[in-house]
Amino acid sequence: MRWALALARRGLGKTSPNPAVGAVLVSSGRIIGEGWHKKAGGPHAEVLALRNMEGHAKHKQSGERGGRALTLYATLEPCCTHGRTPPCTDAIIAADIKRVVVAARDPNPKHSGRGLTILRRAGIRVESGLLADEAARMNEAFNKWITTGIPLVIAKAAMSLDGKIATRIGDSKWITSDAARRYAHKLRAQVDAIIVGANTVIHDDPRLTVRHGVRCTKQPWRVVVDARGRCPKNAKLFTDADRSRTIVITSDKSPGHWQRYLPLEGITVITLPWKRGGVDLRAALRALGRMNATSVLVEGGGEMLGAMFDAQLVDRVALFHAPIIIGGCLAVPAVGGKGVAQVRQAVRLRDCHWSRVRGTNEMLLEASVAP
Repeated sequence: MRWALALARRGLGKTSPNPAVGAVLVSSGRIIGEGWHKKAGGPHAEVLALRNMEGHAKHKQSGERGGRALTLYATLEPCCTHGRTPPCTDAIIAADIKRVVVAARDPNPKHSGRGLTILRRAGIRVESGLLADEAARMNEAFNKWITTGIPLVIAKAAMSLDGKIATRIGDSKWITSDAARRYAHKLRAQVDAIIVGANTVIHDDPRLTVRHGVRCTKQPWRVVVDARGRCPKNAKLFTDADRSRTIVITSDKSPGHWQRYLPLEGITVITLPWKRGGVDLRAALRALGRMNATSVLVEGGGEMLGAMFDAQLVDRVALFHAPIIIGGCLAVPAVGGKGVAQVRQAVRLRDCHWSRVRGTNEMLLEASVAP
């Protein structure tokens, strides 16, 4: 099962909106087939493991099907419904698999447990729960999205040791090193969307693409939350070659001509009702969820990060700390917004993992937000 999990990780960032899944086929204690889900719409891990086994048996003439009991290890409950591909349960039954060991059940409440029941009714010995926590953590974005319709929200920031992301005059290039930015681009490659606020577009004019030599199957959506329609039409997000991957979330208070112009340039515009001085961020995330975005990386600025924390929408954090002090009460804090009134209300982090950015004295904190 650990090898199946390792195979599944190869699909992270490539399978959305499907989960990352790995499968291993075993005969007499020996792996004879393996596979992992490589992209949405493509064959599932179980089917690829069976195909791999068939090719192995044909090439080696080892005859694993010849009466030997085959066990399939899968990191997620095999699917039992027709989608873009046939049900994996049908393929498993047809292959005369005798035993199936599953890590995690399908989190979709419409399907959870059905695949296992179908296999048991076919006379297959089924076990579940082996390394279930590891399997669930690997697909936490899919698990949240499929059960709530809202993507997993990761707050990312690069800051000084005193928590600043820009000086008092707005200078922010560069607080962290090339190595840290390269790692940040790896984070981008693993999510479906990157979110920034209007101020970030106005002041920094970012591209929000995956670069620095990091490979990705497709560029994530680039999402701008701009309730009043303040972003200039000549911003890179609206004019570059990737503008079809740009989404603007705005309100009914933004200029009508601005809302009409952007779609003509291939940009998706989502208009939400004006609410409490802006847009309802939860409604914005639901809109992205309907577009099959299972995970989003919130990159800034401080007000956008603060608004996400104020609305209790953040699930995970990725915080880069550079060994510098910016100082000054007018410098820009990493997390703005209203904040909390009392320390006991502060956002608590759990499962904290500190690591040194390779080749630097910078540190990265990755953690989950406690419920």
